[in-house]
Amino acid sequence: MTGFNRRTFLQSMVAVAAVPAAPQFASQALAMSRPPRAQYNGPWGRVPEILSAIKLPEIPARDFNLKEFGAKGENEDASAFFARAVEEARKAGGGRIVVPAGKYRTGPIHLVSNTELHVAEGAEIHFIPEPERYLPAVKTRWEGLEMMGYSPLIYAHKADNVALTGKGLIDGGADCDTWWPWKGKNGKCDNSSNEGDTQHPARAALMEDAENHVPVEDRHYGEGSFLRPPLVQFYECNNVLIEGVTLENSPFWVVHPVLCNGVTVRNITTRSHGPNSDGCDPESCKNVLIEGCLFDNGDDCIAIKSGRNADGRRVNVPTENVVVRNCQMRDGHGGLVLGSEISGGVRNVFLEDCVMSSPNLDRGLRIKTNAMRGGNIHDIYVRNLTIGQVKDVIVINFFYEEGDNGDFDPNVYNIQVENLTCEQAERAFHVRGFARAPIRGLQISNSRIKQAGSLGVIEEVTGLTVDDVQINGKPYQPS
Repeated sequence: MTGFNRRTFLQSMVAVAAVPAAPQFASQALAMSRPPRAQYNGPWGRVPEILSAIKLPEIPARDFNLKEFGAKGENEDASAFFARAVEEARKAGGGRIVVPAGKYRTGPIHLVSNTELHVAEGAEIHFIPEPERYLPAVKTRWEGLEMMGYSPLIYAHKADNVALTGKGLIDGGADCDTWWPWKGKNGKCDNSSNEGDTQHPARAALMEDAENHVPVEDRHYGEGSFLRPPLVQFYECNNVLIEGVTLENSPFWVVHPVLCNGVTVRNITTRSHGPNSDGCDPESCKNVLIEGCLFDNGDDCIAIKSGRNADGRRVNVPTENVVVRNCQMRDGHGGLVLGSEISGGVRNVFLEDCVMSSPNLDRGLRIKTNAMRGGNIHDIYVRNLTIGQVKDVIVINFFYEEGDNGDFDPNVYNIQVENLTCEQAERAFHVRGFARAPIRGLQISNSRIKQAGSLGVIEEVTGLTVDDVQINGKPYQPS
């Protein structure tokens, strides 16, 4: 159906007196039937091309065992041992920094080209939650804005061939007494408050700096600014691998590749329920594979980004060529999310064979932007998606935060969803474009939403195509 414009259907499909509880994620949801994987043809023919363009890092076959530098793995402060191991690897031309079984406390770890931080099974890295350790400031991107700020806990800048691997645990050390209170009043911490040391003044000042085109090197937001660092950030790097590790209790976003080319995130677990604890946020990156991961987070599970407002348009680098497959999403604001820092655009995203479910999962698929963020967002393909319990199934919202208050209309088109199955949702759709800039080419096919409290809303969409879609057991076709 085309020309679907200004039609709202907020009425409930059925008077649902009581919606049965959804199955728990780990057992029943995983057992849900999935359609067989389709062949890689048509638009999906790009996937093999993307995968062939992603290069794994080449790390020299030499190890630098942390215990050889004096670490004991007995919960001591191992900061100096990490720094020595990285420096020796640098001087040798690269290699693996091996963290053997044991518990190690540390400040920030800065990797360099041709190095791999390997956290062996039974090893635990616990970052010390003392903000002064994460200075001097480094170049970073915070909520889509470039600045000089607290060092990410694991960080690399302008490095080629860099990796974080192993079956060990990495704990960012954040909780409702350290790091997270800087958010200010939030729903994650009962003791949170907007009084005292919070990010609010610095966040506003950074946004003003960005809008006024203050040079990045003059945007100083270290000590006294209270802008929390991510747990892992590889910035302007090529050939990145993050594999196998479990990452917990991040001060801010958990895994945040920025302006990288060739990123593989594979078989990791992110478990962080603090404010803004996104699982994996590739931002302004090209050629990205995220597969086999488990996301259980206090914010979005995967959020694809490309910079915020004027600063995102200044850098002007989209995130493109992203493959997400065989992942599990539990708690989070959204399973697969595009935005909200999306001013540089997002294109060529392919998600398949993923499972999402949790009473605390707000949205399955979500695009969030507005007239200040804008962004060219197109060629987004989703198939073979199994959702157990979620609040909203599909969300495309131009009215996020500032809404229709800006001069940069989003340009969103060619969004295709096929073979989606959802057991239970409060609402099927929340899709709202602008009358002057409608969403174009939204296609939903061969999909089942078995229980939905309401249809929701679709507004300002042209080129809406619905084929073989059932909601509450009945064929659905917009009127």
